[in-house]
Amino acid sequence: MPQTVVITGAAGSLGRRVAALSAADPDVTRVIAIDPEIHRGDLASTVEVHALSPTDPEIKRFLADADSLIHLATATVPGPDGLPTSGEPVTDLAVTRSLLDDAAAVGLPHLVVLSSAMVYGAWANNPIPLTEDAPLRPDPTLAYATARAEIERQSFEWRRAQAESAVAVLRPTVSVAAESADWLAPSPWSAASMRSVGTDRPSQFLHLDDLASAIDHARRLRLDGPFNVAPDGWLPADLLRDLAGPVGRMQLPAGFSGRLTSLRSMMGTSGPPEGWAYTQHSWVVANDKLRATGWAPRHRNDEVYVEADPGGPLASMSPRRRQELSLLAAAGVVTAAVGVLAWSIRRHRRRA
Repeated sequence: MPQTVVITGAAGSLGRRVAALSAADPDVTRVIAIDPEIHRGDLASTVEVHALSPTDPEIKRFLADADSLIHLATATVPGPDGLPTSGEPVTDLAVTRSLLDDAAAVGLPHLVVLSSAMVYGAWANNPIPLTEDAPLRPDPTLAYATARAEIERQSFEWRRAQAESAVAVLRPTVSVAAESADWLAPSPWSAASMRSVGTDRPSQFLHLDDLASAIDHARRLRLDGPFNVAPDGWLPADLLRDLAGPVGRMQLPAGFSGRLTSLRSMMGTSGPPEGWAYTQHSWVVANDKLRATGWAPRHRNDEVYVEADPGGPLASMSPRRRQELSLLAAAGVVTAAVGVLAWSIRRHRRRA
């Protein structure tokens, strides 16, 4: 039976991939791509392009004829530090609420919602890996993670009210591709990030192609419920550093970052930055549930990381020289930090 697929957030790297997969499905006769920033670009000629906000009243008319809605639209983008940021996380909630109301009004059969593995939170007592049975405990300091958890709640609430409809909520881990290099390299997910000793958490890197295929798979099979999306396994911290090669990792002495945080608190300044826990504790996820439905990742963790973060200008240096530079840089960081500590303490005492 011919199918119609509506995709929000279709202008991004992921949206374009998903639109292409939907258009290639012989059972799909109509793909409606919606995004305020969308243009024809490299989308297939068979894809309908509509430069509309997901809250535009016109959306309801499109959904009336649709078999599936793939909701990828978000106001969130990677910030300078690589963590997902949005000046208005409420925007994503409002968009989802509007789409759910429209979908309920027309009796939409199937909905695919993009969430994030961040909804599990990053806590010291997290199991490795996390499964879909784990409770949702997003870090309250990261608005993006708490908004994703609320979007999931709204989506499953919608599902319970629609007896004949299904909702697939996908929870991908860090998702990147070659075009992600600009934000991945300086992000906390990069091996170059400074982390204090004792925070050697494992990492996962999902290729955008694999995420797009998981979304298309969920749409084709009309999956229902939450599903983690991740490559097989994860990367131990030492292997991630090896992959980074010349970049390496600069380590602060054990407990040093904790002392910095305590000093900031004592002086009335802010504590750890938003979402800091996600750089300190594990939140890797298992993909067994989605794999059991027939989906499989095509890319390994190490392949994805190397493609998205191929290394810096020191890539041609010998390991010995790289180690010397790393030690020198680390010593400089510690020296500078000690100086800042001493200056801050003296300033605080004078004010007192």
